[in-house]
Amino acid sequence: MDRFIIRGGRTLAGDIEIGGAKNAALPLLCAGLLTSERLVLTNTPRIADIATMVELLASLGLATDTLDSGPTYTLSVGGDITSTEASYDIVSKMRASILVLGPLVARCGEAKVSLPGGCAIGTRPVDLHLKGLEALGAEIELSGGYVHARAPNGLTGARYVLPVASVGATENIIMAASLAKGRTELVNAAREPEITDLVVCLNAMGARIEGIGTDTLVIDGVPALHGARHPIISDRIETGTYACAVGITGGEVRLLGGRADHLDAVIRVLNEAGVETEQQGDALLVRRAGRLRGVDIMTEPYPGFPTDMQAQFMSLLSVAEGASMMTETIFENRFMHVPELNRMGAHINVHGSSAIIRGVPELSGAQVMATDLRASFSLILAGLAAKGETVLNRVYHLDRGYEAVERKLSGVGADIERAS
Repeated sequence: MDRFIIRGGRTLAGDIEIGGAKNAALPLLCAGLLTSERLVLTNTPRIADIATMVELLASLGLATDTLDSGPTYTLSVGGDITSTEASYDIVSKMRASILVLGPLVARCGEAKVSLPGGCAIGTRPVDLHLKGLEALGAEIELSGGYVHARAPNGLTGARYVLPVASVGATENIIMAASLAKGRTELVNAAREPEITDLVVCLNAMGARIEGIGTDTLVIDGVPALHGARHPIISDRIETGTYACAVGITGGEVRLLGGRADHLDAVIRVLNEAGVETEQQGDALLVRRAGRLRGVDIMTEPYPGFPTDMQAQFMSLLSVAEGASMMTETIFENRFMHVPELNRMGAHINVHGSSAIIRGVPELSGAQVMATDLRASFSLILAGLAAKGETVLNRVYHLDRGYEAVERKLSGVGADIERAS
């Protein structure tokens, strides 16, 4: 099992290339189920979750071809659907696998999808996905750990109000409604940039969706979609993560492809904490000149502060002057990185859904263990700032969502290596 060895104390300087967004690429690949023609996706990240989704689509009959290579690459997905069952063996690896449910039942009239697995950061139930599909006329049955969805006469448009602005449920319902008969009005839809990216792609495939970027989407169903070519947006969470790396170590780095317009809440908190940012064309310049300052943060649905940046900022604030408070409102059980940070000398106390972080002058290298995707990188950040050597175990969590971490960080001056 691989691990990272990090020797801290180095200032970062140079350029880091930001890859395509994991959370945009996964639903976009599932959109390939909505048409018999080819969907070509450029700027696809080379990460384990993409490989898992490709494996899942292959089990359903779709072929995925690599059209070019590089740090990111172009995938062409398409073919006849030969199975409507997404098995436990694959779905258990990744929660995003549930996103095949809407496209399968919309296109084939039925689907049998295992209840998903993924990071252990809370229950993240799929009931909102199922209720949305039921509103479109699907018959849902849960049996033997599988969701059985049937719509033998097709789905029918309806008005549905999401009780919570769930990203995954929004994506599943949008894809299903694209092929439903009549009009669907989806109220309280999630507004993340990744959802906008999905809608832009679906419209390029012939869907009729209005309300892009708002919390109310109107989808007029069409009989069929066609192929398209679509560039995946850059990964805002990767951008924010490397911005935290600059903040915790000091220095100046250009994040190539980084977009401040997708990170308003993150940029605001970075600036409050003493990290400067500047959009320079298609790059985001990040620098830290002075001492870090403590700030209070609450995670919220977009455009609020993203839960996927919570762990990284906790590492950043662990070496800031003064006290900070981090309140997690999206997922329970997402403070599992706190004991590992405290092993490195951080002073963090958890009280329910909030964590009090009292900044310390210095962290110390230690043996630590990753518990989920974003927590993995929070420990890398701590290692970059720590005195001495940090060994991060279980980096397979990290490989699910970040590509070429050691190469990107080494390229700007970090001392980090992967060891088996």
